[in-house]
Amino acid sequence: MIAVVVVAILATIAYPSYQEHLRASRRADAQGVLLQAAQFMERHYSDNLRYDSGPGGTPVALPAALTESPVDGAPKFYDIALHTVTATAFVLRATPKNGQAGDGYLEYTNSGGKRWDRDNSGGVGADEQCWAKGC
Repeated sequence: MIAVVVVAILATIAYPSYQEHLRASRRADAQGVLLQAAQFMERHYSDNLRYDSGPGGTPVALPAALTESPVDGAPKFYDIALHTVTATAFVLRATPKNGQAGDGYLEYTNSGGKRWDRDNSGGVGADEQCWAKGC
């Protein structure tokens, strides 16, 4: 009986830690996809000298492979999209969904800026100017 109680106590401590580890891993994967999408945008800029459109004025769009995270496998935990795009700047946003819902969105800008709106407030505080907790 004592062994069952000890296992139950360990499980109640370990499970939340495990869940946080999963959320952090999914967030890291989304960060990687955001960087891949940013590389796509930089290649697009090199070819067209602008971020917002290509030859003939066609609007830029991310490749289908870079619109969700993780790229391979299912289920998907983030939608990746161009949040804003102009001729000289862009902001990519990873919006959480499914098991990651409520984690706050991630953003990456053409100037290398990283933001994580942890509480989905719509504003990014000074302590949220990066992708890691405690920075």
